[in-house]
Amino acid sequence: MASRPAPLCGLVPCCLWLLGVFFLVDVSARPANHSSARERAGNREENEILPPDHLNGVKLEMDGHLNKDFHQEVFLGKDTKGFEDDAEPRRSRRKLMVIFSKVDLNTDRKISAKEMQQWIMEKTAEHFQEAIAESKVHFRAVDPDGDGHVSWDEYKVKFLASKGHSEKEVAEKIKNKWELNIDEETQEVLENLKDRWYQADSPPPDLLLTEAEFLSFLHPEHSRGMLQFMVKEIVRDLDQDGDKRLSLPEFISLPVGTVENQQGQDIDDSWVRDRRREFEELIDANHDGVVTMAELEDYMDPMNEYSALNEAKQMIAIADENQNQHLEPEEVLKYSEFFTGSKLVDYARSVHEEF
Repeated sequence: MASRPAPLCGLVPCCLWLLGVFFLVDVSARPANHSSARERAGNREENEILPPDHLNGVKLEMDGHLNKDFHQEVFLGKDTKGFEDDAEPRRSRRKLMVIFSKVDLNTDRKISAKEMQQWIMEKTAEHFQEAIAESKVHFRAVDPDGDGHVSWDEYKVKFLASKGHSEKEVAEKIKNKWELNIDEETQEVLENLKDRWYQADSPPPDLLLTEAEFLSFLHPEHSRGMLQFMVKEIVRDLDQDGDKRLSLPEFISLPVGTVENQQGQDIDDSWVRDRRREFEELIDANHDGVVTMAELEDYMDPMNEYSALNEAKQMIAIADENQNQHLEPEEVLKYSEFFTGSKLVDYARSVHEEF
């Protein structure tokens, strides 16, 4: 008689325990304050109606951190498919050269600062249209009666429902002005959202947002007033001496919560280096050593053509190895990680193949 296989049920608890240890180690090793925008976007639930922490095509995050994906967002726009880590290198190189040819308007096989500036503005406009489409979907979700206006109470009901509360119970409590019984953290988020709601509500304030005002609520980069509000929030968080301006030491101050090991030290060094370069080369327009709210607003305004030109020049300078103030195919391929987030090997040999 053939022997019966040994039962596997005894192995299951052991495997699950090992799997749990693996995930615990992986999470604990991840440095704080430095998750990428792609990770954050992946963590957003579909029914989440909070304003996004990350704004595509905007230089700073809502918390004042540099947008680490900015250069890829304004170079690729929405066309990021094909540059994933597991993408086939030859196909990725070819696609990168197709983008190069689109940026190179005069077909001289060189990208000038003006050409890059125009491309950045086009890709930023793409992100704007994407935000408008997203906002329309969310507006319909929070405007149940379809009257074209959303009240603060309507939004609050939908927000708390997205957090697991009963929509019917919350609506009843708000209608009767009963206590909502929500935790401290959620209450703090609601208070911050209400401040932002007031800012998005065009005068005369009525706490009713139109579709355009709701877009500004979710995406402050679409409104001059909301962009100014975002700038004030960032300055308030970073300003240590209360003068409503930012010095270089204030701007490069390290965030709380970095990992206390060599990995954390490397991150700290990178944080200081990147923020110093942004402060000195792009934000401090008159180079007087301090950044005013007006300077920060110009820097963060995604539709500011002057800022786009400065950004174009900086992007070119990073890869311009022959110092001719232009980008050439070899340079773009060599610095593909900067432009696409993916490192493409054999860049020099592949130039002639792709052209």
